Amino acid sequence: MSSLRAKIQDVFNEPACEQNRGKDAKARKKGCSKPLTPGAAAGGCAFDGAKIVLQPITDVAHLIHAPLACEGNSWDNRGAASSGPTLWRTSFTTDLTELDVVMGQGERKLFKAIREIKEAYWPPAIFVYPTCVTALIGDDIEAVCKRAAEKFGLPVVPVNAPGFVGSKNLGNKLAGEALLDHVIGTVEPDDAGPYDINILGEFNLSGEFWLVKPLLDRLGIRVRACIPGDARYLDIASAHRARAAMMVCSTALINLARKMEQRWDIPFFEGSFYGITDTSEALRQISQLLVKKGADPEILGRTEALIADEEAIAWTKLAAYRPRLEGKRVLLNTGGVKSWSVVHALMEIGIEIVGTSVKKSTVEDKERIKHILKDDNHMFEQMAARELYAMLSEQKADIMLSGGRTQFIALKAKTPWLDINQERQHPYAGYDGMVELVRQIDRAIHNPIWCQVREPAPWDCQPAVREELPRTKSETATLHAVQEFASTMADDFGEF
Repeated sequence: MSSLRAKIQDVFNEPACEQNRGKDAKARKKGCSKPLTPGAAAGGCAFDGAKIVLQPITDVAHLIHAPLACEGNSWDNRGAASSGPTLWRTSFTTDLTELDVVMGQGERKLFKAIREIKEAYWPPAIFVYPTCVTALIGDDIEAVCKRAAEKFGLPVVPVNAPGFVGSKNLGNKLAGEALLDHVIGTVEPDDAGPYDINILGEFNLSGEFWLVKPLLDRLGIRVRACIPGDARYLDIASAHRARAAMMVCSTALINLARKMEQRWDIPFFEGSFYGITDTSEALRQISQLLVKKGADPEILGRTEALIADEEAIAWTKLAAYRPRLEGKRVLLNTGGVKSWSVVHALMEIGIEIVGTSVKKSTVEDKERIKHILKDDNHMFEQMAARELYAMLSEQKADIMLSGGRTQFIALKAKTPWLDINQERQHPYAGYDGMVELVRQIDRAIHNPIWCQVREPAPWDCQPAVREELPRTKSETATLHAVQEFASTMADDFGEF
């Protein structure tokens, strides 16, 4: 546990973070995340964060050393996609029970599980995750992993991020530390070239990185390792031979980017593939970094030519949507890199941003939003459900973009909603992804169902009172006869 404490303090003292550098020594030790409530995951514990970062490595076996519920709650929590191996879709756990804890069988059970996975699947590596229970009872995960690696002849990587040590964001960074300590730099590639790059913090949600990679391929740029989206173990192990790196989500893996620059001289920048302008700027910066590292400067001209062609195609496609969406108001309830990158992307086609959440955004993210929106009146740290509902029910926004947890607020307010978080079903990165995002927004806003659900229900409408017409003589006589018969029957049955 002493090594884990040292690792956590090292992660908290992140010199590449401008917000962290502005703190005093005491405040820096507390880290960036809010303290957790005992017994609550607070949106994701450290174990959950580590699993999020590493599970998309598709050919690795991910073994959870814990009671069954830990794996059940964390499995498949991101919609990452794989172009090949499917081993990451298989759930492995030691299923620790109370008897195992009492009898001290945890380490033996872990070693046995590693052997069974190796014999059944022969993966290139096994990642082992302890959780709160196994960390508290003192199982020596690192010793077991080291012994298993020697015995079975394959890498067994301890990912020391038990849930109680902190938030999901801390777990993201601890996962990066595990890659640095045990994976990156362990394999020397025989095909390293001047156009190799790493992409950090890209999860390939709904396969959206596959919309960006063809652009890099056309420029002759090879993605040495995309960490973690659609990654392979050997690619990550040889990632130290890349010439440059792009960081997509700084709050997750900034420590990984900084330390790779320090150890292997891999310069990095933070960029976004959301929106036409940001995608073009990301391609430019990648090319410029490669040139600084020795690549042929002619790649700069080819990059500009590619950008001109792709932008022309994208703007032509978007022209059909502009008259339908210009002036529409969007409420963005997300965070992190999407809090500014998606804002910029939507404003490019004339959509108005009435608010954007900055709950998981860094200081740099917030500064970008201020620059894009020209003020900070549209930023909110956290908005309660009732406030979201009031804003939407008063029709202050035409659509809300958020994650699945707030979709029912929008639906209750009879407002269109689009999923833009990790559970989304459509890819939104790159030029084609921007067109897809606008198309989905257009379909949601102009869906005819909203006109129907906003109308009063039939049972809420008062029926019109019909004016009674005068009766004829025969109708009056018939009515009197019926009334007399009913009165007679009531008298007869009354005797009983």
